[in-house]
Amino acid sequence: MKLKIYLSLSVLIATLSFAQEKKKEKAKFNQELATSLGADPYGMKAYTIVMLTTGATKIEDKAKMGDLMKGHMTNIGKLADEGKIVVAGPFLEKNKENYRGMFIFNTKSKEEAEQWVKRDPAVQAGVFSYEIFPWYGSAALPLYLKHHDEISKGNP
Repeated sequence: MKLKIYLSLSVLIATLSFAQEKKKEKAKFNQELATSLGADPYGMKAYTIVMLTTGATKIEDKAKMGDLMKGHMTNIGKLADEGKIVVAGPFLEKNKENYRGMFIFNTKSKEEAEQWVKRDPAVQAGVFSYEIFPWYGSAALPLYLKHHDEISKGNP
């Protein structure tokens, strides 16, 4: 009985070891993809992060605020369709910095990112303000967007 358990355990360990080794295999480098994404030799590139903060304007009219948020979402969609924005989303809880959400723009130019964020109706109305930061991340980041529609039944 002990021999049978030992052999079963040995087979299990060998199987797990093989599975782990297989997972560790490095994906084959794809120069065409790296070039198309603007990747450096490390597979990285520069982006610009915009942190949306609570603005100075408080709008009590729910219909007006609803229209501004609809315009905000439409603007995000347009920027994503144009390949200018690769990540956008709200923070799910309050924080001491009053950050409300963030964008990661597909540009290393803070000036260009600022032009794009200034088009947002909620920014224009003063509901949101913003801070801009240069950022260095995976050049593959924009690839997740093409799959988002496959997993989303709708937009908020």
